Amino acid sequence: MHYLKRNLGYIGELIKHTPLSVLSKQQYKNLLVIHEVYRQQLEMYEERKHKIPGRIVSVSQPHVRPIVRGKARASVEFGAKISVAKIDGYAFLETMSWEPYHEGNKLKEHIEVYNQRFGYYPETVLADKIYRTRANLKYCKGLGIRLGGPPLGRPPKDKEKHKALLRASREDERLRIPIEGVFGVAKRRYGMDVIREKLSVTSENTLAMVILGLNLNKILRNLFVLLYRYVRWVIFRLVFRWKLAEIM
Repeated sequence: MHYLKRNLGYIGELIKHTPLSVLSKQQYKNLLVIHEVYRQQLEMYEERKHKIPGRIVSVSQPHVRPIVRGKARASVEFGAKISVAKIDGYAFLETMSWEPYHEGNKLKEHIEVYNQRFGYYPETVLADKIYRTRANLKYCKGLGIRLGGPPLGRPPKDKEKHKALLRASREDERLRIPIEGVFGVAKRRYGMDVIREKLSVTSENTLAMVILGLNLNKILRNLFVLLYRYVRWVIFRLVFRWKLAEIM
Protein backbone atom coordinates (compact mmCIF):
# COMPACT_ATOMS: atom_id res chain seq x y z
CA MET A 1 0.00 0.00 0.00
CA HIS A 2 2.86 2.40 0.80
CA TYR A 3 4.63 1.66 -2.50
CA LEU A 4 1.41 2.16 -4.43
CA LYS A 5 0.71 5.43 -2.59
CA ARG A 6 4.26 6.60 -3.37
CA ASN A 7 3.94 5.78 -7.08
CA LEU A 8 0.54 7.44 -7.38
CA GLY A 9 2.05 10.49 -5.67
CA TYR A 10 4.83 10.60 -8.27
CA ILE A 11 2.21 10.47 -11.03
CA GLY A 12 0.32 13.28 -9.35
CA GLU A 13 3.48 15.43 -9.40
CA LEU A 14 4.10 14.61 -13.07
CA ILE A 15 0.57 15.69 -13.95
CA LYS A 16 1.47 19.21 -12.86
CA HIS A 17 4.01 19.41 -15.71
CA THR A 18 2.58 16.97 -18.29
CA PRO A 19 -1.15 16.62 -19.04
CA LEU A 20 -2.89 13.25 -18.91
CA SER A 21 -3.68 13.60 -22.61
CA VAL A 22 -0.28 12.07 -23.39
CA LEU A 23 -1.60 8.75 -22.05
CA SER A 24 -3.41 6.31 -24.28
CA LYS A 25 -7.05 5.51 -23.64
CA GLN A 26 -6.14 2.17 -22.03
CA GLN A 27 -3.42 3.73 -19.85
CA TYR A 28 -5.79 6.45 -18.65
CA LYS A 29 -8.44 3.83 -17.84
CA ASN A 30 -5.92 1.70 -15.92
CA LEU A 31 -4.80 4.76 -13.94
CA LEU A 32 -8.37 5.49 -12.85
CA VAL A 33 -8.95 1.83 -11.93
CA ILE A 34 -5.73 1.69 -9.90
CA HIS A 35 -6.74 4.83 -7.99
CA GLU A 36 -10.08 3.21 -7.13
CA VAL A 37 -8.42 -0.09 -6.13
CA TYR A 38 -6.07 1.80 -3.81
CA ARG A 39 -9.00 3.69 -2.26
CA GLN A 40 -10.95 0.47 -1.68
CA GLN A 41 -7.99 -1.41 -0.19
CA LEU A 42 -7.08 1.52 2.04
CA GLU A 43 -10.66 1.79 3.34
CA MET A 44 -10.80 -1.94 4.12
CA TYR A 45 -7.41 -1.77 5.87
CA GLU A 46 -8.24 1.27 7.98
CA GLU A 47 -11.72 0.07 8.93
CA ARG A 48 -10.57 -3.54 9.40
CA LYS A 49 -13.15 -5.11 7.11
CA HIS A 50 -13.02 -7.60 4.25
CA LYS A 51 -15.97 -6.43 2.13
CA ILE A 52 -16.70 -3.26 0.20
CA PRO A 53 -19.39 -2.39 -2.38
CA GLY A 54 -18.24 -2.64 -6.00
CA ARG A 55 -14.94 -4.29 -5.07
CA ILE A 56 -12.52 -4.40 -8.01
CA VAL A 57 -10.50 -7.61 -8.35
CA SER A 58 -9.01 -7.07 -11.82
CA VAL A 59 -7.39 -3.98 -13.31
CA SER A 60 -7.97 -5.16 -16.90
CA GLN A 61 -11.59 -6.14 -16.11
CA PRO A 62 -12.85 -3.73 -13.44
CA HIS A 63 -16.47 -4.78 -14.08
CA VAL A 64 -15.85 -8.30 -12.73
CA ARG A 65 -16.99 -8.90 -9.14
CA PRO A 66 -16.37 -11.78 -6.73
CA ILE A 67 -19.58 -13.77 -6.25
CA VAL A 68 -19.76 -16.08 -3.23
CA ARG A 69 -21.24 -19.41 -4.32
CA GLY A 70 -20.31 -21.70 -1.42
CA LYS A 71 -19.40 -24.62 -3.68
CA ALA A 72 -16.92 -27.28 -2.65
CA ARG A 73 -14.70 -26.72 -5.68
CA ALA A 74 -14.71 -22.91 -5.54
CA SER A 75 -16.33 -20.91 -2.78
CA VAL A 76 -16.01 -17.71 -4.83
CA GLU A 77 -16.59 -17.35 -8.58
CA PHE A 78 -15.85 -14.45 -10.91
CA GLY A 79 -18.01 -13.39 -13.83
CA ALA A 80 -21.51 -12.35 -14.74
CA LYS A 81 -24.44 -13.73 -12.78
CA ILE A 82 -27.40 -14.76 -14.91
CA SER A 83 -30.93 -16.07 -14.41
CA VAL A 84 -32.40 -18.31 -17.11
CA ALA A 85 -35.96 -19.51 -17.62
CA LYS A 86 -36.92 -22.51 -19.74
CA ILE A 87 -40.32 -22.42 -21.43
CA ASP A 88 -41.48 -25.18 -23.80
CA GLY A 89 -37.91 -26.35 -24.21
CA TYR A 90 -36.50 -22.91 -25.09
CA ALA A 91 -34.14 -20.95 -22.83
CA PHE A 92 -34.72 -17.26 -22.05
CA LEU A 93 -32.01 -15.05 -20.57
CA GLU A 94 -33.97 -13.14 -17.93
CA THR A 95 -31.29 -11.37 -15.89
CA MET A 96 -27.59 -10.67 -16.44
CA SER A 97 -25.57 -8.66 -13.93
CA TRP A 98 -21.94 -8.28 -12.94
CA GLU A 99 -23.01 -7.31 -9.43
CA PRO A 100 -24.16 -10.07 -7.04
CA TYR A 101 -27.93 -10.15 -6.51
CA HIS A 102 -30.45 -12.29 -4.67
CA GLU A 103 -32.29 -14.50 -7.16
CA GLY A 104 -35.43 -14.62 -5.04
CA ASN A 105 -35.96 -10.88 -5.45
CA LYS A 106 -36.15 -11.30 -9.24
CA LEU A 107 -39.06 -13.75 -9.38
CA LYS A 108 -41.79 -11.11 -9.62
CA GLU A 109 -39.90 -9.33 -12.37
CA HIS A 110 -39.49 -12.58 -14.32
CA ILE A 111 -43.18 -13.44 -14.03
CA GLU A 112 -44.19 -9.98 -15.24
CA VAL A 113 -41.81 -10.32 -18.20
CA TYR A 114 -43.45 -13.68 -18.97
CA ASN A 115 -46.85 -11.97 -18.98
CA GLN A 116 -45.60 -9.25 -21.34
CA ARG A 117 -43.99 -11.83 -23.62
CA PHE A 118 -46.91 -14.27 -23.93
CA GLY A 119 -49.92 -12.22 -22.84
CA TYR A 120 -50.82 -14.37 -19.82
CA TYR A 121 -49.33 -15.58 -16.54
CA PRO A 122 -47.83 -19.06 -16.20
CA GLU A 123 -49.87 -21.78 -14.54
CA THR A 124 -46.88 -23.21 -12.63
CA VAL A 125 -43.42 -21.89 -11.79
CA LEU A 126 -40.77 -24.47 -10.95
CA ALA A 127 -37.94 -22.60 -9.23
CA ASP A 128 -35.10 -23.29 -6.85
CA LYS A 129 -35.67 -23.19 -3.09
CA ILE A 130 -34.14 -19.73 -2.86
CA TYR A 131 -37.17 -18.36 -4.75
CA ARG A 132 -39.67 -19.81 -2.26
CA THR A 133 -39.91 -16.81 0.05
CA ARG A 134 -43.14 -15.84 1.79
CA ALA A 135 -43.40 -12.70 -0.35
CA ASN A 136 -43.05 -14.71 -3.56
CA LEU A 137 -45.53 -17.34 -2.39
CA LYS A 138 -48.06 -14.63 -1.54
CA TYR A 139 -47.49 -12.92 -4.89
CA CYS A 140 -47.94 -16.16 -6.86
CA LYS A 141 -51.02 -17.14 -4.86
CA GLY A 142 -52.60 -13.78 -5.65
CA LEU A 143 -52.15 -14.44 -9.38
CA GLY A 144 -53.28 -18.06 -9.18
CA ILE A 145 -49.79 -19.37 -9.93
CA ARG A 146 -48.50 -22.52 -8.28
CA LEU A 147 -44.93 -22.09 -7.09
CA GLY A 148 -43.50 -25.60 -7.02
CA GLY A 149 -41.25 -26.98 -4.33
CA PRO A 150 -41.45 -28.00 -0.68
CA PRO A 151 -43.81 -25.95 1.52
CA LEU A 152 -42.45 -23.55 4.10
CA GLY A 153 -42.81 -24.07 7.85
CA ARG A 154 -43.28 -27.25 9.84
CA PRO A 155 -44.52 -30.40 8.12
CA PRO A 156 -48.21 -31.26 8.72
CA LYS A 157 -49.05 -33.76 11.46
CA ASP A 158 -51.13 -35.83 9.06
CA LYS A 159 -48.65 -38.41 7.71
CA GLU A 160 -50.57 -39.06 4.52
CA LYS A 161 -50.74 -35.35 3.73
CA HIS A 162 -47.04 -35.02 4.51
CA LYS A 163 -46.20 -37.89 2.14
CA ALA A 164 -48.33 -36.34 -0.59
CA LEU A 165 -46.48 -33.03 -0.22
CA LEU A 166 -43.14 -34.84 -0.38
CA ARG A 167 -44.21 -36.69 -3.54
CA ALA A 168 -45.32 -33.42 -5.15
CA SER A 169 -42.05 -31.77 -4.14
CA ARG A 170 -39.98 -34.62 -5.62
CA GLU A 171 -42.02 -34.44 -8.83
CA ASP A 172 -41.35 -30.69 -9.06
CA GLU A 173 -37.63 -31.33 -8.60
CA ARG A 174 -37.75 -33.93 -11.37
CA LEU A 175 -39.45 -31.47 -13.71
CA ARG A 176 -36.81 -28.86 -12.84
CA ILE A 177 -33.98 -31.04 -14.14
CA PRO A 178 -34.06 -29.56 -17.69
CA ILE A 179 -33.35 -26.02 -16.45
CA GLU A 180 -30.33 -27.28 -14.53
CA GLY A 181 -29.29 -29.06 -17.71
CA VAL A 182 -29.27 -25.73 -19.56
CA PHE A 183 -26.28 -24.56 -17.54
CA GLY A 184 -24.52 -27.91 -17.83
CA VAL A 185 -24.88 -28.07 -21.61
CA ALA A 186 -23.99 -24.38 -22.00
CA LYS A 187 -20.76 -24.86 -20.04
CA ARG A 188 -19.80 -28.24 -21.48
CA ARG A 189 -20.62 -27.69 -25.16
CA TYR A 190 -20.76 -23.91 -25.67
CA GLY A 191 -17.96 -22.66 -23.42
CA MET A 192 -20.04 -20.64 -20.99
CA ASP A 193 -17.65 -21.54 -18.17
CA VAL A 194 -14.67 -20.04 -20.03
CA ILE A 195 -15.56 -16.56 -21.29
CA ARG A 196 -12.34 -15.11 -22.70
CA GLU A 197 -13.64 -11.70 -23.75
CA LYS A 198 -12.25 -8.75 -21.79
CA LEU A 199 -14.92 -6.07 -22.14
CA SER A 200 -18.22 -6.28 -20.31
CA VAL A 201 -20.16 -5.68 -23.55
CA THR A 202 -18.42 -8.44 -25.49
CA SER A 203 -18.77 -10.84 -22.54
CA GLU A 204 -22.49 -10.12 -22.32
CA ASN A 205 -22.85 -10.65 -26.08
CA THR A 206 -21.03 -13.99 -25.77
CA LEU A 207 -23.36 -15.14 -23.00
CA ALA A 208 -26.39 -14.11 -25.08
CA MET A 209 -24.97 -15.99 -28.10
CA VAL A 210 -24.62 -19.12 -25.96
CA ILE A 211 -28.33 -18.99 -25.11
CA LEU A 212 -29.10 -18.34 -28.78
CA GLY A 213 -27.03 -21.40 -29.73
CA LEU A 214 -29.01 -23.55 -27.30
CA ASN A 215 -32.30 -22.41 -28.84
CA LEU A 216 -31.06 -22.89 -32.42
CA ASN A 217 -30.03 -26.42 -31.51
CA LYS A 218 -33.55 -27.00 -30.15
CA ILE A 219 -35.09 -25.68 -33.39
CA LEU A 220 -32.84 -27.94 -35.50
CA ARG A 221 -33.84 -30.97 -33.43
CA ASN A 222 -37.51 -30.14 -33.92
CA LEU A 223 -37.01 -29.74 -37.68
CA PHE A 224 -35.16 -33.07 -37.82
CA VAL A 225 -38.02 -34.80 -36.00
CA LEU A 226 -40.57 -33.30 -38.42
CA LEU A 227 -38.43 -34.32 -41.41
CA TYR A 228 -38.02 -37.85 -40.03
CA ARG A 229 -41.78 -38.20 -39.55
CA TYR A 230 -42.48 -36.89 -43.03
CA VAL A 231 -39.96 -39.26 -44.65
CA ARG A 232 -41.36 -42.17 -42.66
CA TRP A 233 -44.88 -41.27 -43.78
CA VAL A 234 -43.78 -41.05 -47.44
CA ILE A 235 -42.03 -44.41 -47.24
CA PHE A 236 -45.10 -45.94 -45.61
CA ARG A 237 -47.31 -44.62 -48.41
CA LEU A 238 -44.97 -45.99 -51.10
CA VAL A 239 -44.75 -49.41 -49.45
CA PHE A 240 -48.52 -49.49 -48.97
CA ARG A 241 -49.14 -48.71 -52.65
CA TRP A 242 -46.57 -51.30 -53.73
CA LYS A 243 -48.19 -53.99 -51.57
CA LEU A 244 -51.63 -52.97 -52.81
CA ALA A 245 -50.45 -53.23 -56.41
CA GLU A 246 -49.09 -56.74 -55.77
CA ILE A 247 -52.42 -57.86 -54.31
CA MET A 248 -54.38 -56.47 -57.21
